[in-house]
Amino acid sequence: MATVPVLDASGTASGAIEVASSLSQTTPHVAVMHQAVLRQLAGARQGSHDTLTRGEVRGGGRKPYRQKGTGRARQGSIRAPHFRGGGTVFGPTPRSYAQRMPRKQRRLALRSALAVALAAGRVRIVERFDYDVPRTARLAAFLHSAGAGRRVLLVLAGRDSEVELSARNLAHVRCLIAANLNVHDLLVAETVIATREAWNLVEAHLT
Repeated sequence: MATVPVLDASGTASGAIEVASSLSQTTPHVAVMHQAVLRQLAGARQGSHDTLTRGEVRGGGRKPYRQKGTGRARQGSIRAPHFRGGGTVFGPTPRSYAQRMPRKQRRLALRSALAVALAAGRVRIVERFDYDVPRTARLAAFLHSAGAGRRVLLVLAGRDSEVELSARNLAHVRCLIAANLNVHDLLVAETVIATREAWNLVEAHLT
C-alpha cells in the first residue's frame, strides 16, 4: 500500500500513514477528469452577458422617412440591426452554463485526480493547525519547511477562520474544506496538505 508523509507543526516529516488501496491503485481516467474540469469551469461562469435586440434599444420608434419616393431602400426604424446603434441579432442573453454529471463519474474523476497527486508524491498530512489567532508568518514558515512549492492546496475538515485568514495573504495558497475538494484544484496544486481529520473524511467519501 502507498503511504503519505505526516508533518508535524514545524513542517518536517514525523511519520507516514497508509493510503487506502482504492485510492492509491486507481487508474486515472483522463477523459472523466477532463469532463469534470470543464464542468467546474463552466459552472463558475456568471452567464450575465446580455445584448439589446432591436426592440430593446432606446429610440427608433418613428419611421425615418416615407416608404416611397425617396430613391432609398425602405426602412422602418433606425434601430434595425444594420444601422449603427441598432440592435444585435442573435446576441448573447443571460443563461446558465451549469453542466450535469452523474455522481459516479464525479467520484471517479475525484479519485483519479487524487491518484495522480498520490503517484506524484504531492500529498502531505498534518495532524492539525493549532492557531488561536491568524498567523500568516507561522503558516508561511510551515509551508517553506514542508517544501510545499508555490501552488498549495490546504484541505481542512471544516471551516477554520484562523487558518483561512492566515492563508489569505499568501499568494497561490488556497483553503478548502474536505466536502468541497474538487478535481481542478487537485490538478493545479503543486502540493496538497490535508489535516488528518480532513483526509479521513475524503477517504470515507471516496472509498
